[in-house]
Amino acid sequence: MDKSFREPIRFKWIWVVLAIITLAGVPWYLPQGTIYPIILGFPYWAFISVVSTIVLAVFMTYVINNYWDMESLVEQDEEGGQDK
Repeated sequence: MDKSFREPIRFKWIWVVLAIITLAGVPWYLPQGTIYPIILGFPYWAFISVVSTIVLAVFMTYVINNYWDMESLVEQDEEGGQDK
């Protein structure tokens, strides 16, 4: 199997950023029982979770589009299918 195609799992910085976004999205670091201030009708902990979910989606889209070479995998599958 050719190891020349790119996969996001090979880049350690991607895992670090994913961990940071995930930890930031779970408001474990905020004081217990607080709901104020209210931001756009949500308690601030819910607003933090929604924003971190959006950041995670944008980051994953960036990683998939720029660091995952699916075309080489499709070409490799097609070449393997013709040899059989």
